[in-house]
Amino acid sequence: MARTDARLTDVRDGGPVPGGRGGSVGKLASQVARRIEAEVIRRGWPVGEILDSEPVLRERYGVSQTVLREAARLLEHHQVARMRRGRGGGLVICAPDAGPAVRAVVVYIEYVGAAPGDVLHARRLIEPLVGRLATERIDENGIAALRGTLAAELSAREHGDWADGLFHAVLSEMTGNPVLQLFTDVLEQLTYRHAGVFGHISRDELIRFRMVSHHRHAEIMDAAVAGDTSRAEVGLIEHLDEVVEWLGIGTDRERPDPVVPAAAAVNLGTGTTLAEALAARIYQDIVDRGMRPGAVLGSEAELMDRYETSRAVLRAAVRLLEHHSVAMARRGPGGGLVVTPQAPQAAIDASALYLAFRGVTAEDLDLVREAIEIGTVARVTARSGEPDIARRLETLADRPPREPGDEGDPADGRGFHAELAELAGNPVLSLFLRIITDLSRRIRTAHGGSVPTGACLDGFDRAHGEILGAIRDGDASLAQHRMRRHLSS
Repeated sequence: MARTDARLTDVRDGGPVPGGRGGSVGKLASQVARRIEAEVIRRGWPVGEILDSEPVLRERYGVSQTVLREAARLLEHHQVARMRRGRGGGLVICAPDAGPAVRAVVVYIEYVGAAPGDVLHARRLIEPLVGRLATERIDENGIAALRGTLAAELSAREHGDWADGLFHAVLSEMTGNPVLQLFTDVLEQLTYRHAGVFGHISRDELIRFRMVSHHRHAEIMDAAVAGDTSRAEVGLIEHLDEVVEWLGIGTDRERPDPVVPAAAAVNLGTGTTLAEALAARIYQDIVDRGMRPGAVLGSEAELMDRYETSRAVLRAAVRLLEHHSVAMARRGPGGGLVVTPQAPQAAIDASALYLAFRGVTAEDLDLVREAIEIGTVARVTARSGEPDIARRLETLADRPPREPGDEGDPADGRGFHAELAELAGNPVLSLFLRIITDLSRRIRTAHGGSVPTGACLDGFDRAHGEILGAIRDGDASLAQHRMRRHLSS
């Protein structure tokens, strides 16, 4: 018998929902996709299993064929599941890779205008943890993988290729922590995108830089293999300083206005469907033209003609753009496809889903969260004397305590920890923290709230007040001590 507790109100194919970001089909499809994603997580992500046939799923969720198929497109976009047609077909659970999550995170971070200094600050918090865990957990296979990577670096250098990021990716795999692996990949991409792909470096300088990097990688690997944690951590920080110097990446805190980034566009999908390929082309055009929120790309008819595509493919591409908060369809006079202010939810969703598939644990989340929170506290304390920061800290201190168990709205990210991350002024760390918090909630929700998720997620209690007091007194070490104690409680 089909379950009735999951049914949704189906507005069928009517107009846009007032106040919503897209039409009713897109809104309902997103709701159905989220419910299916939660079911996949609850089942332990059994790859290859068929959830149910299309008719059964339509009945279960009480939606039209149009809505269900749109939900299936979103699930396929996230590599959660795909619809298999024919006898014995249905919605088949897939094995996602990191690509969609990395793309979504990089798109958002570039959109909000994160400065090079923000990326470097995040790397300074993340990389020592990578070095420590890799040293503690490396095995014979890991040693062979790292040595193979160093050999590949020499081969790449001889052929004029570049392979620095590969070492960091392989090293992060040694940690066994999917969160660190994902964040390391994102930070590597952001670093070299800021560097302008070495456009200002001469060939001789680049060759010398590659040799220095190779030798530094060898030193870090030897330290990890020997079990010398401190040498591995220090080596990674020193290497990061070298990268900063060679690539000319500034550590200034200034960042551009939040507009669509001028850097090369990140594809919004794998390109395996016509809609994903078209969405990537439209996004590239938005980037190339430097279009700000509110700009109109054109009407549906104009876009169909410009991109030589069908109405069905265009509308599917638009749904992907809406899903990533890049653009939305606006109806009526003066309407068309409009560039929108970008929200972080698509990046959070993609990351949380991928990490859930990887079987991330509460310990994985807590280790990375502690590194981020400790660094955030230090940064906020250093800025506590700035008038605007001081005022916001005072407002936060005057906030009444929440009732036990009340974590606030998970969608707005306005809890105590999220606000501290915002006060630190680093959008990279703010997004990373929201991904961790959101995933903790998803895992708990999928399992009926029975799975421990480590330290508190949000709210304001006595521990928060003590941390805030140390920050306002300018006592960074005490604030960090209290935060570490709080997170381990």
